[in-house]
Amino acid sequence: MIGILGGTFDPIHIGHLRTGVEVSDALALRELRYIPCRMPPHRGEPLATPEQRLAMVAAAVEREETLVCDGRELQREGPSYTVDTLSDIRDEVGEEAVGLIVGADAFEGITSWHRWSQLIEFAHLIVVHWPGWEARVPPGAAALLSGRLIQDRADLAASPAGLVWFQTVTPLQISATAIRENVRYGKSIRFLVPDNVERYIDDHQLYC
Repeated sequence: MIGILGGTFDPIHIGHLRTGVEVSDALALRELRYIPCRMPPHRGEPLATPEQRLAMVAAAVEREETLVCDGRELQREGPSYTVDTLSDIRDEVGEEAVGLIVGADAFEGITSWHRWSQLIEFAHLIVVHWPGWEARVPPGAAALLSGRLIQDRADLAASPAGLVWFQTVTPLQISATAIRENVRYGKSIRFLVPDNVERYIDDHQLYC
């Protein structure tokens, strides 16, 4: 199975990477693709350019076998809609299982996503959450998703798309906003981002 983890990655940090490693191990992913968006539909424009954010993601995963950088959204004009990306990936991988990794907060607001009801046509939904979070389907999505919840992770690899799986991950309260503020005020970001990402930020004077 292929995992998909999208975001602005402004910058990518240890929380993103640890989540990817834990999901990859738990679900025996063939690979996990980090896909930086070109233009996020639900938030303001990132401070780093799409090319800079792609470069940081590539640097962050360059020594990892399973984690890979995928720059396909930078090749499309307009907002980076996840459903378009998943459709593109489905055309690429055929019937191989694909899992879209989303955080619990994003999942609770999933009905605001562009063509959200079509997401499960192209991928499983892998909802990552911290211990203690109450696993539940958003009320507006219950009619479509409640019957798709599974308890056996083996079911994910047995079909290409259409299921919902809740995955507990280690809570790491790291935010890209705080990292940018640290840089702006001359504070260290060591151990919040990979060393080569820290060097990239410094070399390109990002977030100053």
